Amino acid sequence: MKANDLTLTSPNNYFEDFEVGQVILHARGKTMTEMDNVLLTNLVMNTADGHFNEHRMKTQSLKGVAGFDTRIVFGGINFSLVIGLAAQDTAEQVIEELGMDKIRLRHPVIHGDTLYAMTEVLEKTASTRPDAGVIRFKHYGINQDDKLVFEGERTALVKRKPGAAR
Repeated sequence: MKANDLTLTSPNNYFEDFEVGQVILHARGKTMTEMDNVLLTNLVMNTADGHFNEHRMKTQSLKGVAGFDTRIVFGGINFSLVIGLAAQDTAEQVIEELGMDKIRLRHPVIHGDTLYAMTEVLEKTASTRPDAGVIRFKHYGINQDDKLVFEGERTALVKRKPGAAR
């Protein structure tokens, strides 16, 4: 087998393959671990001790949210994880990330929660580049209890299929 016979990316995630209104349920999920939360929270220098101070959270649980008497996961990690879970289906042919907008953290995530992702294609437009187009996606993060924990929009410049340049 020759190297050029190998396909390194999926054959169905180019600009032409996405349709407005299409919903993609991404195959993988990821359980949020203590290491994910504490390490990344400290690496980005987030000083909100609700992410790493177990004692404080046991004595000051989230008011109005039953069962949250433990550290909560930093929202930036939740956001990044959902985008990462969607990447295999939506980012393999991305040339440039153009924007992340309308980010909403809808429900707290705690250690042990498993997040899943789904994506809706909101818009497709031509670009000034003949080899690419712009797609606006809406990503959703759902936990193991089917609670919406994250939603946000992402706009990307996506390659057209080889030979499909307009």
